[in-house]
Amino acid sequence: MDLLGSILNSMDKPPTISDKQKAAIKKQKEVYQKYQKVEAEKLKVFREKVEGKINKFLQDDVAKEYKFPPMDQIHRSIIHDVAEVANVWAYSFGEEGVDRYIMIFKREYAPSEDQLNVLRRGEEWNEEIAKRLVEERERQAKEELETAKSRKRKDNFVPNSYYKDKYQHLIGKEAALEAAKKTEANSSYGCVPSENKKDQRSIEQTLADIRAKKRKLDGTTDASNCPDKSTK
Repeated sequence: MDLLGSILNSMDKPPTISDKQKAAIKKQKEVYQKYQKVEAEKLKVFREKVEGKINKFLQDDVAKEYKFPPMDQIHRSIIHDVAEVANVWAYSFGEEGVDRYIMIFKREYAPSEDQLNVLRRGEEWNEEIAKRLVEERERQAKEELETAKSRKRKDNFVPNSYYKDKYQHLIGKEAALEAAKKTEANSSYGCVPSENKKDQRSIEQTLADIRAKKRKLDGTTDASNCPDKSTK
């Protein structure tokens, strides 16, 4: 006998299952299969009920939405499946394992984002809430528009450069106009109009003035070069 055979013979044989144990295992298997069949039948019945409710909902011209009671994930998945086949919107709300439920909506009455947000917060949606949200949105839009207009006015602001326009609301239009006239250019106050700055002399007058200034300048220079008699 070889070594492998001796080793196998020395090992303990696997425990045998008695007929009683075999019968118990078989019974457990049959019970489990029966349970699965019962549960499958229950889910089938539930699906048929959901289909009936959704069909009735679609035939109701007044109904816009329908709320199912809270249920577990398996039953909610069936509702979602039936809703998809029936071409209606289905949304889940509430806390998982506590009060998670499904609401369905007709395609022509799809819920707004405001309605979904309210339902997600666990609040009831009604016309009063819808009206309040619309008014709030309109108020915000109005405020944003006023802010934009104010910013535009500020960017386009041009300061008043006219004295009469600047002060006419304080002293009256006529008085402001009169005051503005007094601020016209006047040489006595150091404000010389550009017309006054032009040389009005002829060429002959200009040359004569230049020669006179030169003679005056030469005479002054000669006087300064003469020795002082007091120093002799």
